[in-house]
Order: sequence, then structure tokens, then C-alpha cells
Amino acid sequence: MVAGCVGLLGRQKQTLRLIQTGCTQYLYLKYNCGAKRLKNGAAAGIFLTADIFPKHLALYPDPMRLFIKNMVCDRCLMAVRQQLEVLQLPYKNIQLGEVELTAPLGPEQLEILKEKLSHLGFELLDDKKSAIVSKIKSSIIQLIHGSEQVELVTKLSVLLSEKLNMDYHYLSALFSSIEGVTIEKFVILQRIERAKELLMYDELSLSEISYNLGYSSVQHLSQQFKKITGLTPSHFKQLKENKRKPLDQV
Repeated sequence: MVAGCVGLLGRQKQTLRLIQTGCTQYLYLKYNCGAKRLKNGAAAGIFLTADIFPKHLALYPDPMRLFIKNMVCDRCLMAVRQQLEVLQLPYKNIQLGEVELTAPLGPEQLEILKEKLSHLGFELLDDKKSAIVSKIKSSIIQLIHGSEQVELVTKLSVLLSEKLNMDYHYLSALFSSIEGVTIEKFVILQRIERAKELLMYDELSLSEISYNLGYSSVQHLSQQFKKITGLTPSHFKQLKENKRKPLDQV
């Protein structure tokens, strides 16, 4: 019967996915969010998103994935992982800004998780565009503040396109429309925050910091640093006051 449904709906050129929730199966249309509900192998009718059961799943971009705002570091991963385990929520994988589930969550589970995450400063996203922007941010933060050295200048567009499996021009336009700044500007701000961090550690020379962050020269880093902070890297290093920002506020 599932094959028959796929054949019937396939003419609409939509992507289908079968999801098991308890004793009931739901056949999802990926793009228009329509669904065919199946009970005991028999078709029970076609519904639009507003009539889908369970309705809470229609709010989220993908019922098998959770997108979480403000996850920007390894400690964030630990905090979210701890909440998932305390609440005994089934998950397969967790990374910055995203949790891959082994089964869709019920409405009560989602509400409880949303409340718990909110207390920790995180936000469970239920809007597809916001989820994409959050993932762009998390990917950039991971690239710049992570342990792996990545050539950001020439490959950022390729990396983001591959990671999100979307056209970079679309990602760039979406990011700018929601955040009010371009992806390139966000990258610069994150680089400067990373430069601040490395300057405060006082373990690397300015030349080494410049190279690690992908700048063409020390002069290029110094110019951007002063433009963003109003201070030269040397002046910033001499200050006792911590002028760094939390990454989710950059």
C-alpha cells in the first residue's frame, strides 16, 4: 500500500519519507509538507500540514532533527547532551546547532526540552529559515574557533554549500535578510573575536595569529582589528580589561 501511495503522489514530483511514530506511520511530502497517514498498512486519507497528526511535527523543519540556537562551543554540546540524557530523549548524533534524533519527539517532550534549553540560554528553533541561519552561524564558529585549521578565504562558500547542501547565493541572501549583516561580515567579526582570544592567551605572535586566521598579512589583520574594536592588536593586548564578547552575541 505504501508503494501505491508513492506512485500516486510521485506524480506531484515531491520527495517522500516514511516515519514511524508509535503504532502509526506517516508518509511525509518533504517540500509541501502534505502527508499520507497509514494505519495497519491501510491508507487513511491525505492531509495537509494543518491537519497532520501529530500536529507539532509540522512546526519543525525535520521531525528527525532539532535545530538549537546559541550552541557555539564544546561546553554547549555537553550541556545539551546532558539535558537529552536526563530527559531520556533518543538521539543519534549531536553537533553545534543540531541534534539528530532516532525517533520523532512527542509534543510534551518537545515542550519540556524547549523549556529546559531556554533555562540554559538556548532556543529550540521551529522555523526552517531561522534553523538554516543558525546552522550557518554554528558552521562558521566551528571553522574559526575549532581546532581544525581551515582555509576560510577561498573555501568558505564551498564549505557552507557542502555542509548545508544548498546553493551559497541562497544561503548568503537568506542570512543577510534575517541577520542584517552579510556572511562575510559575520566571518570578520568571528575572526576578530578569535584574534582577541589568542592575544589574551599571549602564546602566539601577531604574525602567527594572522596566519592561523587566514589573513594575507599582519597589516591586514591589524586594519580589520582596529576597524572593529577601535584598538590596535598591541593596544588591546596591553589592556587588563577583558573586552571579549560571548560568541552568541557577536
